[in-house]
Amino acid sequence: MESEFFIKGLIAGFLICAPFGPIGLLCVRITLVDGKLAGVASVLGASVVDALYCAVAGLGISYISNFLRNEHTPLQVAGGLVLIIMGISVFLSHPSEKDPESKGHGVLGALGSSFLLMLANPISILVFTATFTGLGIQGWQDAQAPTAALVLGVFAGSALWAPIFVAAVSLFRPQLTLSQLRFANRIAGAILFFFGAVVCLLALLR
Repeated sequence: MESEFFIKGLIAGFLICAPFGPIGLLCVRITLVDGKLAGVASVLGASVVDALYCAVAGLGISYISNFLRNEHTPLQVAGGLVLIIMGISVFLSHPSEKDPESKGHGVLGALGSSFLLMLANPISILVFTATFTGLGIQGWQDAQAPTAALVLGVFAGSALWAPIFVAAVSLFRPQLTLSQLRFANRIAGAILFFFGAVVCLLALLR
């Protein structure tokens, strides 16, 4: 029975947790500038948070609803500020002339950056709460084994994007010049900053 929920979690994680939006943009930039290993780490950082929020959703629908209702605005502001800070950092950064695979740093930073960005945007909790409801799982209290299998499946499904995503982005890396990478940093930084400013503004006007 647990294997069935693991497979369902695997499918849900792969379909729901694809690295798009601001997190995808960040992972693209990290892969291009810091190399494949850092790119994989950035996607895995987001996958860890996906699994964490899936586990939190298993605590119960009423708990999650109260948590989001009481803490939604500060969490949204925090997420916006994280995006703004990352946007400024990316905009001001300078790509190295060296091959990114030879620089030997950036893996922990890539993991931490995507982890914090995902952690500050807990909207996926709602998705996982709906997933629990749709699958008829009552959460950790009444169904520990199926819940654990689902959480592990979500992590595995989300983590599957790491090699696929990085391999796809890496196809373009050899064709990019240093000036083009620098321009990509400017664009990525500006977009992340814009997303963050919009998120903060909507939260404060709510």
